[in-house]
Amino acid sequence: MAEKVAKKAVILTGGHQYLVSEGDELEIELLEPAQQTTAFEALLVIDGERVSVGTPTVTGTKVTADILEQSVKGDKVVAIRYKAKKRVRKVRGHRQKHTRIKIKTIA
Repeated sequence: MAEKVAKKAVILTGGHQYLVSEGDELEIELLEPAQQTTAFEALLVIDGERVSVGTPTVTGTKVTADILEQSVKGDKVVAIRYKAKKRVRKVRGHRQKHTRIKIKTIA
């Protein structure tokens, strides 16, 4: 019995690389708000036993995704500046906005 192996790809968006397969949901850096779907170029494609490595991208391969939600706030990152015995204490917080996507096809 032959098992069907899911197609996987590595995409680059917002300076980060993500290993994705069809049906995955993930949060990436904020994209343009006027779109419903988006497409990425694949840096690497794994199709069963065959692996295609791009230079820098795999030609003829597109990864399409549906945008589920915009402006999802990520976890709060707290930066603290502190000097002992000097009464210097500064706390800053930041929450990065993300876009939630669902991978539709790897073609």
